[in-house]
Amino acid sequence: MFILNKSESVPLYKQLYNQIRESILSGQLSADTRLPSVRVLANELSISRNSVDGAYQELYSEGYIYSRPKSGYYVSGHCHDPVPFPPNLAPYKQKHPQKALSGYKYDFHPARIDPESFPAVLWRKCFNRVILEDPNLLTVYSDPQGEQELRCHIQDYLERSRGVLCQPEQIIVCAGLQQSLDIVAHLLKGKHSSLAVENPGYHLPRAVFRNHAYDIVPVPVGHNGIDMEVLKAANSTIAYVTPSHQLPLGYVMPVANRLSLIEWAEAGGNYILEDDYDSELRYHGKPFPSLQGLRPGGNIIYLGTFSKVLSPALRISYLVLPKALLADYGIMFKDYFSTVSLLEQLTLAKFMSLGHWERHIRRMRTIYKKKHDTLVGSIENHFGSRAEIIGRGAGLHVVMQFQGTAMAEAELIDQAGKNGIRLFPFSVTSIPDEPGPLKLMLGFGGMSLAEIEQGVAILSRVSATA
Repeated sequence: MFILNKSESVPLYKQLYNQIRESILSGQLSADTRLPSVRVLANELSISRNSVDGAYQELYSEGYIYSRPKSGYYVSGHCHDPVPFPPNLAPYKQKHPQKALSGYKYDFHPARIDPESFPAVLWRKCFNRVILEDPNLLTVYSDPQGEQELRCHIQDYLERSRGVLCQPEQIIVCAGLQQSLDIVAHLLKGKHSSLAVENPGYHLPRAVFRNHAYDIVPVPVGHNGIDMEVLKAANSTIAYVTPSHQLPLGYVMPVANRLSLIEWAEAGGNYILEDDYDSELRYHGKPFPSLQGLRPGGNIIYLGTFSKVLSPALRISYLVLPKALLADYGIMFKDYFSTVSLLEQLTLAKFMSLGHWERHIRRMRTIYKKKHDTLVGSIENHFGSRAEIIGRGAGLHVVMQFQGTAMAEAELIDQAGKNGIRLFPFSVTSIPDEPGPLKLMLGFGGMSLAEIEQGVAILSRVSATA
């Protein structure tokens, strides 16, 4: 039922248009629903046929409805669910069950996420609303720094959930962590030439900065995070750290070391790159506040991503620059265009504005906690004293350290592969690969609970006979 107010300044056709449009977007009018004829609706509402026809024509021109010859107007299917297959076209059916994309039945790669987790229906509705609300978006370029609306939502989220204190003007929307690091490497290259990295640590920052001709200096990392004495003795003026969940060992840098690291940066005009790559996924207790929040005006560049919780396929990340670098950024990148799709940026902004993002985080935290606990329990059950678990309680992986074994990493990975198990070499995280107890990074994000249990059982048998 549509209720029109003839005393309002808004024209009757516009009131009717707005109400039909909202009914379509909210799902009250489902796809392919036939709308009343112009004559019938005009009589029901006691308005002129021109008013009804004007509303229908505007809805038709914007794609909310479509017409059938001699039949009338119907609600467009793309505003809700995918358009069904035409009757003469049947959907493609696989002849064989689909295997994991990697070709392994049990894929323990630490970067995989739950394959059924993406909120496709909600994302599609947000995407459709973005296009329908402003069809002109398809004819414009996006803000080079990222859409203001999205940056405002990111700023609000970071302040509430991570204690990051910044303004939207400090946020740069990027196409994944790789581009975020590339921008920082460009930005700091003039006055800096060396990057200190955690060892063991994430291999991507090493590769990006090495390609920019930086010297890479590995610094040992332990339970307290990066070794500050070694860092202070090194010649590096930039330090890449993962203080809230060290990659790969899972350690959390205590406050005393965080303050010491901040003092190191401020005393020498150095910079800290804080990668907060999976801060949302902590399963026991509250997430630890960011390093940036301790010194918002300090030389700390904060990096985050939507890949771990939402989707790596979207390629949306962000970095928060200190205000002191904004002028340099503006000069260096003033002629660049945004590399992230405008439509996907605004879809994400809509997704966040409607509260879907934080509900999705809570949902994924519950899903991944079950997988995490299943993996930990399976390792303890099948390996017992033969293995120690390092870095439990957060993220999408744990590290398993073997006790009293002389087998080589390559041999175990090869034997596991022959049994349908994909393992990620821990040696990739170290510079150089120093001898020590055999370790494995076991990711659980992309596996079902049953696959985790079965995979660990097989791995236990393989490692006992390799």
